[in-house]
Amino acid sequence: MIPVSGENHGFVGSIDPKLFGLQKEKLSHIRLFWHDIRNGPHPSATNFGLVRMFGNALTEGPELSSKLVGRAQGFYASAARKKLSLLMVQNFAFVLGKFNGSTISLIGRNSIFNKVRELPVVGGSGAFRFARGYAEATTTGNATVEYNIFVLHY
Repeated sequence: MIPVSGENHGFVGSIDPKLFGLQKEKLSHIRLFWHDIRNGPHPSATNFGLVRMFGNALTEGPELSSKLVGRAQGFYASAARKKLSLLMVQNFAFVLGKFNGSTISLIGRNSIFNKVRELPVVGGSGAFRFARGYAEATTTGNATVEYNIFVLHY
């Protein structure tokens, strides 16, 4: 049971953030590369009608052979009638460094022919509990996307 402070409004109440061990909020910048492999013997994305599920590598550099820092797990679907635009839902699950075991969740519109696209950070887990912010996605090569993520977290 978590003690609730403040006025009682039925099913809603205030909670002191310190009860969760939350201290000062930090702003982090994370730069990584997303690799969507659609062909070959080991594709990282598969089709389900107009929906593509993926489990893509997240690396430190633009080369697929650079150090793996996590996996992007989610889906994208065609979501526009006239101009190609995708609905993207994905978790960036980190497997290395101080964010190992933590995730960042993104959901939003990705107009893939725009040079830079912005997707909101809607949450996370572990080090990114209560996360919010945004990510800028820039295509750097054949299905390689550079993500610069600006995330507020505790």
